[in-house]
Amino acid sequence: MRTSVLKRPLLLAVCAAGLLHPLACRSERAASDTAATPAKPENTQPTAAAPEAAAPAAPTYNRLTRAEFNNHAQELFVPLLWIDDANANGTVEPAEVAVLWQPGAARSAYLGTEGFTAQFTQAYAQMVAAKAGGDVKLTGEGPEAARRVFMLKELRQGRPTLVHTDFSRASDEDKAIVTHLMAAADLIERLHARQLGTDAMTSEIPADDTVSRAVFHRNQGPWCEAPGTEKEENCNALSRKPPRTSGIYPLDIQADKKFCETLIAPRKDLTDHFVAVIKDEKGALKPVPYQEAFKPEMEGISRELKAAASAVTTPAEAPFKAYLNAAAQAFVDNNWEPANEAWAAMGNTSKWYVRVGPDETYWEPCAIHAGFHMSFARINEGSAAWKQKLDPIKNDMEQVLAKVAGAPYKARKVDFKVPEFIDVVINAGDARPASGATIGQSLPNWGPTAEKGGRTVTMVNFYQDVDSKQALRSQAESLLCAETMKSYSSDSAPQDMSTLLHEAAHNLGPSHDYKVKGKTDDEVFGGPLASTLEELKAQTSALFFTDWLVEKKLVTQEDADKAHVRDVTWAFGHISRGMYTDDKPKPYSQLASIQVGFLMKEGAMEWKAEEMAANGQDKGCFVLKLEKFNGAIKKLTGVVLPIKAKGDKKGAEALKKEFVDDATPWATLRGTITERWLRAPKATFVYSVTL
Repeated sequence: MRTSVLKRPLLLAVCAAGLLHPLACRSERAASDTAATPAKPENTQPTAAAPEAAAPAAPTYNRLTRAEFNNHAQELFVPLLWIDDANANGTVEPAEVAVLWQPGAARSAYLGTEGFTAQFTQAYAQMVAAKAGGDVKLTGEGPEAARRVFMLKELRQGRPTLVHTDFSRASDEDKAIVTHLMAAADLIERLHARQLGTDAMTSEIPADDTVSRAVFHRNQGPWCEAPGTEKEENCNALSRKPPRTSGIYPLDIQADKKFCETLIAPRKDLTDHFVAVIKDEKGALKPVPYQEAFKPEMEGISRELKAAASAVTTPAEAPFKAYLNAAAQAFVDNNWEPANEAWAAMGNTSKWYVRVGPDETYWEPCAIHAGFHMSFARINEGSAAWKQKLDPIKNDMEQVLAKVAGAPYKARKVDFKVPEFIDVVINAGDARPASGATIGQSLPNWGPTAEKGGRTVTMVNFYQDVDSKQALRSQAESLLCAETMKSYSSDSAPQDMSTLLHEAAHNLGPSHDYKVKGKTDDEVFGGPLASTLEELKAQTSALFFTDWLVEKKLVTQEDADKAHVRDVTWAFGHISRGMYTDDKPKPYSQLASIQVGFLMKEGAMEWKAEEMAANGQDKGCFVLKLEKFNGAIKKLTGVVLPIKAKGDKKGAEALKKEFVDDATPWATLRGTITERWLRAPKATFVYSVTL
């Protein structure tokens, strides 16, 4: 009897899933049954020779639709995604599968030189079994079973959305660069987990609890993030259900919800962006520089960045090489300004985009200390046309915002670079949210390089897959009236323009480093409100500049209308996430609520309670009166910019109170937006790199 190409336990599982021909499975089961049956007395009569059993038939992979494959793979925490049924044959094939970047995943484990491996076949059998059972199997009893049900509900609010990059035909130099940067990304994940205080928690999740493992990986911790479950006490990836805490501060002080205001903010040494806070031997709070607090990971990242720099041999990539070396040094001395300078100098000179280090503060409860992240991308040349449009008028843009902001703000000579378009390869650490993605960014946030304009990028390869476009249109049609949907575009150009203008606006007018009476916005408004106000300033300015560019004849009115409709649907998406998490404000959600609420107050948007939405199914819809947008946006800009310019905390709080916190008819409509928008799972970006 010839030896099977599959081991018996795996073959039996494949047979159970119906992946092999019944005759092949019957002979294998017979062999299994015979092996388990006690031997009978030997028969001395001659018998005919038994025919040699046929080898098992090749497995078939047509038992799952693409949606079923991807959903079950997510729930079983299997690092696979069926990209597309390219030949429409209903069968998943090796060329159609991506192996995802996640802990312990290796492409070779699932895809071999001759096609699918035995491990892939086993994973597929598990998915088929989950479908046959009507669900992924959830183990546990009592409260534990209830917890795991919440885990499944949390996970299903996200849709795996692939970002895939193929370097298989790249040069040896490029492959070496990518290999070391991927290793650095793995370490960034570990480093940010330490900041979050979640690095040691994964060992608590049982191996069979794949749903909890999937949630923990997606959310970078045990706490639920999706709108439908984030406030559920039992929605936690760990059985002990720990409360949400941060790894950047001592655990005991976090029991006081006002510790940021009473313990951290008054101490200038504790509010340095690049320190962790611990207790010394006497119990006093003490700042510890990042390179000491996270030494093993920091040194490991430094080594990988140096190795990536060493792999760069192309003369034209010298600025890129210089940045990698400067960033490597910053990871061991915590001096980030030289790396910022090298990074800014690298703009428009390289085919690569890498930003690695501590930048944004939204992730932590006090919104003060910078979270480690890595964004690794390739430059997309699509921004060249925008550079031609905006470069000559950058200082005009600063002048017009300064005039709106008023005294004491004075216009500066600005020299920021027009946002570059990039195609993301990997987002790691603080750059990898549980759902959605940052689609534009201006960095650094502080220091001399920031004051000179820094560098701004727009991520243009997100939400460009067929699934995302269909979902976004469906969501828009559930909330917008049919007449307004005529100005909706699934094309990326309107959203790209808005994102580009948003990021450019971070470099214009009163920004993070602007001071009123010697105080920065963090000091004037407090970290969370300052973050919301800066994002509100940038997005409101983006709306303002859209119409301003029409007046300059650099953008058509049709393009502006399409951008405004997409801006409103973008706002709907953020409104659907809720205004707070554990009393911590969500900056984008709050700015979106302020903008849409203000547009409605000014008559530029109207809720038609008796009119059917564009989908023909939902009663009640929003109509956008685009002819009134310009005037309403100018008025809103005239409210927001002076608040920042004057350091008017009362004005900021009043704006937030009216459009975020008060129980108004607009607050009720936010519930309608949330219900309809959340019918579609949120895009959860997953990454795959082929070398």
